[in-house]
Amino acid sequence: MTQRAKIDTDGGGPTEADPPVVHRNAGLTSAEVAERVARGEVNDVPVRSSRSTADIIRGNVFTRFNAIIGVLWVIMLFVAPIQDSLFGFVILANTGIGIIQELRAKKTLDGLAVIGEAKPTVRRDGLSGEISTSEIVLGDLIELGPGDKVVVDGVVAEADSLEIDESLLTGEADPVVKQPGDTVMSGSFVVAGGGAFTATKVGREAYAAQLAEEASRFTLVHSELRSGISTILKYVTWMMVPTATGLVISQLVVKDTDVKNSIARTVGGIVPMIPEGLVLLTSVAFAIGVIRLGRKQCLVQELPAIEGLARVDVVCLDKTGTLTEGGMDVTELRALNGADEAYVRKVLGALGESDPRPNASLQAIIDAYPDAEDWRCVQALPFSSARKYSGAAFSEGNGEESAWLLGAPDVLLPPGDPALTEIDHLNEQGLRVLLLARTTRELDSPDVAADARPTALVVLEQRLRPDAADTLAYFADQDVAAKVISGDNAVSVGAVAGKLGLPGAQNTVDARKLPDDREEMAKVLDGNAVFGRVTPQQKRDMVAALQSHGHTVAMTGDGVNDVLALKDADIGVSMGSGSEATRAVAQIVLLNNSFATLPSVVAEGRRVIGNITRVATLFLTKTVYSVLLAILVVCTQVEYPFLPRHLTLLSTLTIGVPAFFLALAPNKERAKPNFVRRVMRYAIPGGVIAAAATFTTYLLARHHYTGPGALDAETSAATLTLFLVSLWVLAIVARPYTWWRIALVATMGGAFLLVLVVPWLQEFFALKLVGVTMPWAAVAVAAAGAALLEAAWRWVDRKVPA
Repeated sequence: MTQRAKIDTDGGGPTEADPPVVHRNAGLTSAEVAERVARGEVNDVPVRSSRSTADIIRGNVFTRFNAIIGVLWVIMLFVAPIQDSLFGFVILANTGIGIIQELRAKKTLDGLAVIGEAKPTVRRDGLSGEISTSEIVLGDLIELGPGDKVVVDGVVAEADSLEIDESLLTGEADPVVKQPGDTVMSGSFVVAGGGAFTATKVGREAYAAQLAEEASRFTLVHSELRSGISTILKYVTWMMVPTATGLVISQLVVKDTDVKNSIARTVGGIVPMIPEGLVLLTSVAFAIGVIRLGRKQCLVQELPAIEGLARVDVVCLDKTGTLTEGGMDVTELRALNGADEAYVRKVLGALGESDPRPNASLQAIIDAYPDAEDWRCVQALPFSSARKYSGAAFSEGNGEESAWLLGAPDVLLPPGDPALTEIDHLNEQGLRVLLLARTTRELDSPDVAADARPTALVVLEQRLRPDAADTLAYFADQDVAAKVISGDNAVSVGAVAGKLGLPGAQNTVDARKLPDDREEMAKVLDGNAVFGRVTPQQKRDMVAALQSHGHTVAMTGDGVNDVLALKDADIGVSMGSGSEATRAVAQIVLLNNSFATLPSVVAEGRRVIGNITRVATLFLTKTVYSVLLAILVVCTQVEYPFLPRHLTLLSTLTIGVPAFFLALAPNKERAKPNFVRRVMRYAIPGGVIAAAATFTTYLLARHHYTGPGALDAETSAATLTLFLVSLWVLAIVARPYTWWRIALVATMGGAFLLVLVVPWLQEFFALKLVGVTMPWAAVAVAAAGAALLEAAWRWVDRKVPA
């Protein structure tokens, strides 16, 4: 076995209490490492899990709508009282909140990324130890084992049946056998065997450096939610330009009124067309989601993964490491065909010692059976998920030679073998069974398993995760179908799933009998829940088949055999203790290795998506009624009814403050597609009714009031109607009611009432209801608008499904 030592990355050499082991290739010396560091030949690609601080500030400050509002704000500061410039201070506050929340999320992500960072094993001064990827230097000797990711480009120096999967780079699924002298590329990973390679390209020169940096970056793109909002904002811009132009001409040219007042009312018409808070609220909701999950040791490597997992309706689970803990225990050894049990124990001990990086099954055997010191391994066949077995050839202490295979009984034994019946009984109890068989063929022979003589059965008991049953129950309750996909025996997997209460666990499918046709495979997958003897390529095919039936698929796993499926799934979830390769391709890494964290991720995603969809209706209703009011003003050639201060007040009370609380509230509804359609089907009728009711009140007030101060009285009446209709929109969006939602709506109504009755607030916001007739008429129009809203939205629910 390889001696592990802690490497002193400051160049002082390895430190280890145990006596050092001399390697054939000792790697670089400490002096050589220091020399290369001084020359700058270091793997200095930054490990980035988040946007830089500069990117966050730039992304929040320099937006299209901030530019528009900024220009309007500067104009208002010169031509109107400070009350009419409040909207600019609101934008400053919003932008500041967005920056602070994203910086908090960045701090959380960067801290978690350090915990989850891959630590390659590097050999220096003859000792092996783990160091940070960024500390690798040119010429370093990097050791490889199953599941290890190749972190820089290099040339193979040592190979022991080394098989590397380059599919993430080349698209070719078949592993490539590597010999000394062959090149390896960063981004590939080991599927079987082991070895070491010399780094020939480090830093940004490495083949996949840019890809790796991009893959690990905190990103706000490729999200249906964000792309939907971008689409909405694009249409808003198209509507806003001609409407604002017409409004400017109408107020400044056609109407012969005070210039400063005309400018103020023109700006008052343009500003509310912009749903500026919607983008902010989305960023804040996502950022808070990242922080909440970070507290639960869940690293979200790509921000939209929160959204994606909320949309998932099928989750594919790998049994080992997900439903069961990584460790196993040998519970029984059954000798076959008269084999001597003492001799079998020696074989198993030697097999355990022959693999420098044992998997969980072999580790259990190592723990149970000590190594036979007088046996020498002369050839090894590493375990492969595709083969389902490993092997080794030995020179025994007495001069005899023998070759052995250890793996899946139903793969090594021919159909109908009597031992399979006994194995089935064990599998039905949820036990894992390995077959030890002696072979007379060369280990590198393609038919090495043919005619192998069964010698013993090794019975292993898997440790169930204590939280797995509750997690499966959660998925069932949330209408998320769980599919257990494992390389183990189907009956054994089904028994484990049955113990955990998985619906349909009794119906198991042996993946070797699955149809190759994608459509037929999808039908089998839809009708069953447990699949055994699944190869890595089949896992990938199964994910694709489920996706072809319109499912949004999440895949969990921790082994190298899960990488391809994790990469192709809509959302890949890796355990923190999983292989480097699985952590590299997964969007979500559960650093605490707890499957029970997944419900929290799903719940967080549903909270974000459901609530953003809910509050987007508020923002876009305002955009629709603002555009329509501007059009009506232009067509009727009247003064625009509102000053910026009026709409700032309305936006704050009916959208800004309530949206913040609603966006962070619990929400368990599964996210649905067609975000734009779902939002606009409510926002358009809501905006049309609000605009019609407000303009009706405005026209009535124009006929009712005359003389000095008439415009202010007309504005106050129109503002009252618009507030009441907007408050009703909020009341509908806030459903289903809880005590705090009712209190929220009531508080906003009370705040507006306060403005109407407190003299200095009346003066500050230029709101004063004159007389009795018109204010009550405004209330009556608003009540009619609210009734129309109820009827329209119920009709939409029936006739325009999302």
